[in-house]
Amino acid sequence: MNGKKGLIMGLANKFSIAYGISESLKNQGADLIFTSQTDRFKDKISDIANEFGGYEVVLCDVSVDGSIELAFNKILNEVGQLDFIVHSIAFSDKNELTGKYYDTSKTNFLNAMAVSCYSFTEVCRYAKKLMQNGGSIVTLTYYGSEKVVPNYNVMALAKSALETSVKYLANDLGEFEIRVNAISAGPIKTLAASGVGEFSKILEIDRYRSPLNRNVTQKDIGDACVFLLSGLSAGMTGEIMHVDCGCSTIGVKF
Repeated sequence: MNGKKGLIMGLANKFSIAYGISESLKNQGADLIFTSQTDRFKDKISDIANEFGGYEVVLCDVSVDGSIELAFNKILNEVGQLDFIVHSIAFSDKNELTGKYYDTSKTNFLNAMAVSCYSFTEVCRYAKKLMQNGGSIVTLTYYGSEKVVPNYNVMALAKSALETSVKYLANDLGEFEIRVNAISAGPIKTLAASGVGEFSKILEIDRYRSPLNRNVTQKDIGDACVFLLSGLSAGMTGEIMHVDCGCSTIGVKF
């Protein structure tokens, strides 16, 4: 990744999947730009960006109309063209990540879809201006999109929609030599994951049924993401890559 420059969206702290991806990318020589949802989190993310030798953090709240376009215009004007983008953004009211899926409110359903899925579509739309020499875009999904995982609820629907979006966006952007893929990561203890009911039980069961007898790590996800963002995967687009220690090869049973 020497000489490659890219954007990381969704970094929250050192336990984020986005942090593991950033670490792997930096170890391979990439230059990184980060976004922050609000000014409140900007200082914390700036500290991490400095750790990776990154550029100034750009504000981008994907739930606000026009925010992605403004952020990408700022990046284009101040940084220039990009080679890759990592979209690691998702949302649901944590109070609805427990119990029955049929209790999901309409408001949370729409918000989860807008932030977790539609934001990726919008990112890809504006990425064309930043990737006029081609590039690679990766988003993050989860096996709950394919099989029932207790308490994952509306996020499962949002991730299913995201995965279908990956295929359509790969088709749309292929003529511009922009590849679009997703990583279906096994469960990792992050701030976002802690909002899912009985998450510790999911981790335990996932490790137990894994052929490798362990949970996936940030480094596992980061290294796989480097592959998808680099020329090593030049012939891959529209794919959902499972990085879960083999858990997706065995049916889910709780």
